[in-house]
Amino acid sequence: MPKTRPFFLNLIRIRLPVGGLVSILHRLSGALLALAVPALLYGFMLSLRSPADFERVRGLAGELTGALIALGLVWALSHHFLAGLRHLGFDLGWGEARAPARLTAWATLAAALLLTALVGLRLAS
Repeated sequence: MPKTRPFFLNLIRIRLPVGGLVSILHRLSGALLALAVPALLYGFMLSLRSPADFERVRGLAGELTGALIALGLVWALSHHFLAGLRHLGFDLGWGEARAPARLTAWATLAAALLLTALVGLRLAS
């Protein structure tokens, strides 16, 4: 009898449709946002404690690493929001056919990147 288990599913080699990619990124962005909440609350609490702590948090956020983290969170928030709206539309029966589903998936990816780029340009100026 041929051995069929364990089966290793290599997600890198599988060509997912764009809708599957948006769905996976929706889950990842939600997890990222959930994991970021304690750090953001701590930074907010620290910034309200004293003027010196406010300047410390402001300095951390003004560095390149802080700006990249902020842009990552902006992308996660915008992608999660837009993909969530897309999924809610599916629940209402909107755009379930193949062509509209692909179009909304590409639009979700593009709009999240565009919003992130706009915030990044705003932060840079």
